Amino acid sequence: MKYLKRHVENKLHDYLKIFPAVALTGPRQSGKSTTLRTIFGDKYKYITFDDPLNIEFLESDPRGFMAQCNDRVIFDEVQKVPVLFNYLKMEIDNNRSDYGRYILTGSSQFTLLKSITESLAGRIGLLSLLPFQRSELPDVFVSRHILYGGYPELIVRDYASVREWYGSYITNYVERDVRTLHNVGNLREFHRLIILLAGRVSCELNMSELAKEIGVTVKTIQSWLSILEASYIIFFLTPFYSNFGKRIVKRPKVYFYDTGIVCYLTGIQNQDILWKGPSSGQIFENYIVAEIKKNFMHIAANAELFYFRDNLGLECDLIIENKNERILRFVEIKSSQTPRREMVKSLQSLFSNKKMAKFFSLYDVVGLLIYRGLEEGSFSDNINFKNYSAFLKEIGAGIDVR
Repeated sequence: MKYLKRHVENKLHDYLKIFPAVALTGPRQSGKSTTLRTIFGDKYKYITFDDPLNIEFLESDPRGFMAQCNDRVIFDEVQKVPVLFNYLKMEIDNNRSDYGRYILTGSSQFTLLKSITESLAGRIGLLSLLPFQRSELPDVFVSRHILYGGYPELIVRDYASVREWYGSYITNYVERDVRTLHNVGNLREFHRLIILLAGRVSCELNMSELAKEIGVTVKTIQSWLSILEASYIIFFLTPFYSNFGKRIVKRPKVYFYDTGIVCYLTGIQNQDILWKGPSSGQIFENYIVAEIKKNFMHIAANAELFYFRDNLGLECDLIIENKNERILRFVEIKSSQTPRREMVKSLQSLFSNKKMAKFFSLYDVVGLLIYRGLEEGSFSDNINFKNYSAFLKEIGAGIDVR
């Protein structure tokens, strides 16, 4: 199968023109090495720290190592060698205007971001590469994307042996990365947390409830959630604050970057079970939010995602804040194939709320229902409805979606 272009490539080329080093982070098997070696294979030397000989060389003779790797080098899996960052700093500081000299990759934010903060702050541009967005895939894959996910190896295999692949991925992730990097004591309980989270996607996170169900402390749950977040398995949406402060629910909502993992962990094996099952709405919401999140990360967009819910019943699945243009998009996400006005009733109430009027005057405020049906249209002057496939295709192409 030929190489599939990734949306991150444009921003990657831009960053190499303005930073001495660029770091590309993301989960294991998201395509970081393949992408970099395909684009820069004849221009950059490639060094992977999955090879223990490279680790030994660096640690035993760091100056000798850097003498051989001091210009146009891709360093893969750098979280394994934190000692590297001090030597990179010295090399970069010798010529700060030599841009695009190093490209680093890593699959865990913990060690990588700590090392960057301590040694390479101001010297490095940060980008992320997640599993394939829907808009990056050929049409033959898009209908199965929500069910089977976007990890490149699955795409290459035409989604053959999906369950076996995810089983191996989760096992290797738990047993390799978690044990090696984060010293989690009880792997079985940690694995159980991942399964429980898969059944709670798009829901507010109740750490006390999870701790009680698993039989560990809330502090342990917090630590394990941080590991999953730093390893690009899950992410959170925080509640949106205007000036309502005390009236806003403070719990974040939890999402997985890849809904293929969610379907694997919850036992959903085909489209019929996915769309007719009790979790269809939650998984569909997770899918839409994750696709938007991945797109923003791939293009390094100056935007943030939130959700809204207050104690009077006003709520919104997703709020997209475009910081460059002062635009707030209030998005409702429904797995229904029929658009109904009652689906945006909460948005209409929110937009007409007098206590929000002053705040809304600071933004261009629009509402949108994303659903599975084919029609597109408007409920009112500022609330539209749009098919999810069309929406995801447009954001992947950089179109301003209202």
